[in-house]
Amino acid sequence: MEATDHELMIAVRAGDIAKLGSLFERYQQRLYAFFVRMTNQPAVSEDLVQVVFYRILKYRHTYRDEGKFTAWIYHLARKVAADHFRKHAKAAAATDPVALHEHPDADGISPDRSATTTDDLEILRVAIARLPHEHREVLVLSRLQNVEHKEIARLMDTSVGAVKVRVHRALKELRDVYFKLRRDQAA
Repeated sequence: MEATDHELMIAVRAGDIAKLGSLFERYQQRLYAFFVRMTNQPAVSEDLVQVVFYRILKYRHTYRDEGKFTAWIYHLARKVAADHFRKHAKAAAATDPVALHEHPDADGISPDRSATTTDDLEILRVAIARLPHEHREVLVLSRLQNVEHKEIARLMDTSVGAVKVRVHRALKELRDVYFKLRRDQAA
């Protein structure tokens, strides 16, 4: 029977560093997709994934038995992203939608399958990139990375209700930005 993420991390915490490779295999693509959506920079995203795994190794003693491993790794990823944005305090770079298409989520389903046309997908990606960091982050975690509201609440040190409100507001803003971009493109 395959070890759970929690069991692997307990082993890493106890000093069995080789188990980190299994966690890397499981989470590398998911973290990469998270960072690409947050930064719009594929090359930077690869580096940020490496930073997360370096921090897992460095801070393995802080992993606790309560909660989910997924929440802990995304907690580290959020901190890495925040450090990156603080260090490179500038607006998010525009992304080439073709580059994002080359890196589907870990589940193997390309994000553009649900889009009816390439233009719609491009408009959606531009709209996501134009969202404020806080809204983009909560949407990426909840809708694109499928992290449960309860886990996001732990990550953000807030209530589940507050997370639901943030997701709702972020979706509303995304919708507004998306339709404005569509109108502008049609004009």
